[in-house]
Amino acid sequence: MTRQIKVGSVLIGGGTPVAIQSMLNTKTTDVDGSLTQLKKLASAGCDIARLAVPNKEAAQSIAEICKESPLPLVADIHFDYKLALLAAEGGASKIRINPGNIGGEENVQAVVAACKERNIPIRIGVNGGSLDKKLLEKYGHPTPEALVESAFQHLELLEKYGFYDTCVSMKSSNVPNMVAAARLFRSKCDYPIHIGVTETGPVRMGLMKSAMGIGALLLDGIGDTIRVSLTDDPVEEVYAAKDILKAAGLRKEGVNIISCPTCGRTQIDLIGLVNKVDEALKDCQKPITVAVMGCIVNGPGEAREADIGIAGGDGCGMLFEKGQQICKLPYEELLPALLKRIEVL
Repeated sequence: MTRQIKVGSVLIGGGTPVAIQSMLNTKTTDVDGSLTQLKKLASAGCDIARLAVPNKEAAQSIAEICKESPLPLVADIHFDYKLALLAAEGGASKIRINPGNIGGEENVQAVVAACKERNIPIRIGVNGGSLDKKLLEKYGHPTPEALVESAFQHLELLEKYGFYDTCVSMKSSNVPNMVAAARLFRSKCDYPIHIGVTETGPVRMGLMKSAMGIGALLLDGIGDTIRVSLTDDPVEEVYAAKDILKAAGLRKEGVNIISCPTCGRTQIDLIGLVNKVDEALKDCQKPITVAVMGCIVNGPGEAREADIGIAGGDGCGMLFEKGQQICKLPYEELLPALLKRIEVL
């Protein structure tokens, strides 16, 4: 079991549920726009949100955003340690830094002092694309060993000043390297880990890479908080994270949809029907399995473990629960009947 830290009201590590994180793509100086996106993220099921702090104006805006934010905020700091101090003063719930790029030890010590005073945890963010030159010379490229060594160098620096309220991330766009780094790190210490694949590319590939990398670690019991990084609306990152957690058996809230892949026996627009069911239920938090099948003969049997489902045939279909038929219906009535039944489950 990992150590536990507290980000605002959200506990990370120590056996608590894996927290979902995303990052705003609004300008932090756009207070109203940032708050609007934060509310959307919260409604989608996000637990923690990170925002960029590239300059003094952004750091000063954090104070306004924090006053109304429905989520704990992580200030993302690079190069200028004074921005971390302003963000901590403004109410950020966590500070994300790379101790290697904010100047000398005295700067790190100043950030540690500010966070200690306010009980704000620090996330050490190691990235394969910005490793120290000495580590690149030693290892040749961003290997898992290089990522882990960088993480421990930063941890030792924080510990030197008596700071242990820390979370670590070691991200890479290379999935095997990210997974290997997290496994190696976990074998050596018990600091909580934030996991995710970075710079994943287009949405389809981003989903694949994230599911592979994050999913592999979750099945190993590694990962205390996650972010699915997508070149897309941050809300989609949250939905993807929820799906990965459900697929790994770590999240019971929300609908699990199962559906057949279609074949020559399919006589309905199953793909369209599944997409409509998915859209209608994406915000439903009931822990149920819903089957949408394209064969009225085999569908109920193939999905007998589902709580509820529909199977369509030529112009008609059936509604069933636990593999037992409830009623036959015209095709166009299947979706409304399914949704109505789910409301009372």
